[in-house]
Amino acid sequence: MVNPQLEKSSLLHYRPWRGELSGSWRPTWAIARTALGLLSRRKLFWGLYGLSVMIFLFFFYGQYLQVFLEQRVTEENIRSGGLFPKNIKPETILHQLQNALQLNGSADTYANFIWFEGYIVMVILALIGSAAIGNDFHHGSLPFYLSKPIGPFHYIFGKCLAVGIFINLITTIPAVLLFIEYGFIDTWSYYWDNLRLFLGIIFYGSLITITLSLLLIATASWVKRTMPMVMIWTVMMVLGRMIQRWLVDGLHLRKEWRLIDIWNDLYLAGHWALGTPHEALRPPWQMQPSYHAALLVIGICIVTCIFYLRKKIQAVEIVA
Repeated sequence: MVNPQLEKSSLLHYRPWRGELSGSWRPTWAIARTALGLLSRRKLFWGLYGLSVMIFLFFFYGQYLQVFLEQRVTEENIRSGGLFPKNIKPETILHQLQNALQLNGSADTYANFIWFEGYIVMVILALIGSAAIGNDFHHGSLPFYLSKPIGPFHYIFGKCLAVGIFINLITTIPAVLLFIEYGFIDTWSYYWDNLRLFLGIIFYGSLITITLSLLLIATASWVKRTMPMVMIWTVMMVLGRMIQRWLVDGLHLRKEWRLIDIWNDLYLAGHWALGTPHEALRPPWQMQPSYHAALLVIGICIVTCIFYLRKKIQAVEIVA
């Protein structure tokens, strides 16, 4: 006698799963891929990314330009043009240009590059937060994710992965390419002699990725909509910088007030990772808080975001 249930299932074309079950961490890539696809369809993102590529090309070809000037410009052809007095050597001019632009393969080269790219990163992260994260809370997509066999941290990791890919495409990967390029320009020993510098670039990019991704997801889960997201992100990253400069440089308060600027804290942590002595910082180190204070603030920010997101996601009602 045929089982009625089996006969019914055959009529409905049901069949059991015969493949291999993947781990619970594999769906995090699907979450990240969805967020990447949402942002890649926006023309504004590609315009901003093109601007970041222009900054990279300025540093990239700027190093080649200096090498070309060092090889081609001689004391005779400079003086023959009558552009400079005879007591000024071309080597002195090139040295001053090199120090002013900081295209000398030192820690300042990579720290300044990431600093300039940070302005574009802030705008792009505001777009990511509203489009790929805030909409999950606003339109009720988060219960769909959590109804699957994944936990809250899988969702957070998937979104952080998407944010981290964009951040590293703009900051860490181009900085590593500049490091490789300068080794070709200089000597092969540059890589071995500056291994600490290379590891510092990786650490700096990783710290930016972890801090900004968690801070972005926490902010987006709070405000949800695009305009409030952009306004709050602007207050944190732009107005915070203006306030700390007004308090320290204008009112001459303690230099620890600069710690309210999270991007400046990341800048200090990056210089610490790159091995820059504190007394060699720009602006003068007397006006900057210590490296350990900046690392402490960043650590507090990361832990606070993790606990807030855990509480926020656990409060979502899941309908299986």
